[in-house]
Amino acid sequence: MVKLTCIVCPNSCELNIEKEKNEYIITGNKCKRGYYFALNELKDPRRTICTTIKTIFKDKPRLSVKTNSEVPKNKIFEIMQNINKFILKEKIEPGSIVLKNVCNTGVDIITTDEIE
Repeated sequence: MVKLTCIVCPNSCELNIEKEKNEYIITGNKCKRGYYFALNELKDPRRTICTTIKTIFKDKPRLSVKTNSEVPKNKIFEIMQNINKFILKEKIEPGSIVLKNVCNTGVDIITTDEIE
């Protein structure tokens, strides 16, 4: 049996997953989102990354960024290496893409703040 805590909604359901034959039996979820979270977590776990990038601006040496979609969990460290190498050299608005298709995931790194 696999035990997980669902992170999709504020309920934080304690999920129990058992595999019988070729089918997963998931219990403990209070909503359908917990069921699908458990399935995805077993087959293809994904996460959103929220972090900061370096800038050349003294008044704002770091700028907050995030992925515009979830990325495979096993790619997080590789993606963070790319983010950590990047230095922003231009003024930018929230929602602007700073790294496109990071690590060939189809996901972009976008700003969540601005440099005026």
